Amino acid sequence: MTAPIAINARAAQRAEAGGVERVVGELVARLPALAPDRYRMLAPPPALAHRAGHAWEQLALPAIARRSRVLFCPGNTAPLAGRRNAVFVHDLAPLVEPEWYSRPYRAWHHLQLYAVAARAELAITPSEFVRGQLADRLGMSPERTVAVPLGVDARFAAAGDPLPLRRRLGLADRPYVLAVGTATARKNLGLLDAIAPRLAESGLDVAIAGGSRDYMPSGPGPAPNRSGPVARRLGYVPEPDLPALYAGAAVLALPSRYEGFGLPCLEAMAAGTPVVAARAGALPETCGDAALYAGPEDPDGFADACLAAANDPSLGARLVAAGRARAAERTWEATAIRVDAALGALLALR
Repeated sequence: MTAPIAINARAAQRAEAGGVERVVGELVARLPALAPDRYRMLAPPPALAHRAGHAWEQLALPAIARRSRVLFCPGNTAPLAGRRNAVFVHDLAPLVEPEWYSRPYRAWHHLQLYAVAARAELAITPSEFVRGQLADRLGMSPERTVAVPLGVDARFAAAGDPLPLRRRLGLADRPYVLAVGTATARKNLGLLDAIAPRLAESGLDVAIAGGSRDYMPSGPGPAPNRSGPVARRLGYVPEPDLPALYAGAAVLALPSRYEGFGLPCLEAMAAGTPVVAARAGALPETCGDAALYAGPEDPDGFADACLAAANDPSLGARLVAAGRARAAERTWEATAIRVDAALGALLALR
């Protein structure tokens, strides 16, 4: 008998993992392990993991999944004509600020988000913040939505000695403030260039780990003739190196203008690194009292918070303890169990 729930695993085929890819990979691995008879995974060849795969998702996937009663799409997009879709909506950023994206990308995701609101049987979000936006911006009824917080892998709490990685990346000489995220205007990473000189005066370097994507403009970088230090771009850092990169940092800084969850904050907390986050989007919901906050357009406030977290031993110890406790409550196993429960309830209704 065909499994009643088919999982669209297209995003898990991508070579470079961002937040969406991480979530999809974890759910693709964990949901079938929870209920082997309930799920089957459907994925295109890796060559169709990105834009070339939209045709596969719209045309081939519905036919391949036709014998399943529910099609679960955990990576934001789903077949537009589908009436049996359950979609994990990570955020509504293309609606919040279209200029953060290329014109084709925002047009496509506008279409996708409105289709989810109109047709999907269930939308799962990573936060109550995004769930509220589905109702406020798209008019989606609460009965068709559920918020399920994301998790963090145990490997982040067992990073081991970060010194070999720091040496390999040229970060061994001085403590560093770390940011992890794709270079996009939404991530607001230019703020770290603005505060780098002040942090450098206190002996702190700034490092940014993350690749770039051509459909998401990065926003203005440091001025070409600027004097003084700027944040160092490490580029994409492979997944196995991330735990040590977090563990070696003095502070994790996330100055994003908008986040649907803020997974790097939770990963840094698990690794025992103090977190400074923007007071924006879902970040206060994700971090609670285990982080310091500043406005995303407040460089002085961000610099003050980073310096306090790095240089005040009692404050740093409090943030580390609170962060570890918060991360311990958020596991991918718990996320998968709650997603499975939501999909199981939908299956019972069908």
